[in-house]
Amino acid sequence: MLHVEWLPYALDLAGAFVFALSGAMAGVRHRLDLFGVLVLSFAAANTGGITRDLLIGAVPPGAISDWRYLGVSVLAGLLTFCFPSRLRQEWNPVLLFDAAGLALFAVTGAGKALAHGLNPVMATLLGMLTGIGGGLARDVLLAQVPTVLRSDLYAVAALAGAAVVVIASQLQLAPGPAALAGAALCFGMRVLAIRNKWQLPVAGSVAGPPQE
Repeated sequence: MLHVEWLPYALDLAGAFVFALSGAMAGVRHRLDLFGVLVLSFAAANTGGITRDLLIGAVPPGAISDWRYLGVSVLAGLLTFCFPSRLRQEWNPVLLFDAAGLALFAVTGAGKALAHGLNPVMATLLGMLTGIGGGLARDVLLAQVPTVLRSDLYAVAALAGAAVVVIASQLQLAPGPAALAGAALCFGMRVLAIRNKWQLPVAGSVAGPPQE
């Protein structure tokens, strides 16, 4: 059975892998070449973690100092580039992989922030930032409005998952089950929002159509 100390690391690598899949699949859908797909897979997988580590002073960031992060990013990119049809599901695979990455990075980001002494509020926010960073980088590189600014309960789901980890820490509960519960909550909220098209109020629905 996985040792508790290794659980955050394993979840971080798992988050990097599924975010890399989302980035690579987006690259395939935009008909990028192999290099472009690999760049997107690495950016989606590691931007959130690099940002988190820089903000808490964990330098050099794990995505740079640990070859495994590059390894899982390249592996996901190659698998997606070579076998894109096998990764297609009933739902948009980019959104599903993105939801999984969001959930895993939200809880690992919050846990690492707590380990570096951040207060509960900032640890929750940093967990959210870790979760949304990869998708933000992917969308910016593709010249799209980032999902976090327009999508169904994206950052809210990340905040909820990170909050579970932080609250469990304050209550001195076991971190492993708390991380799994937070990831499950975040992923469940995101998938339900995708299926049911739940979203926060959109600017146009309040302010009316944009003016010329």
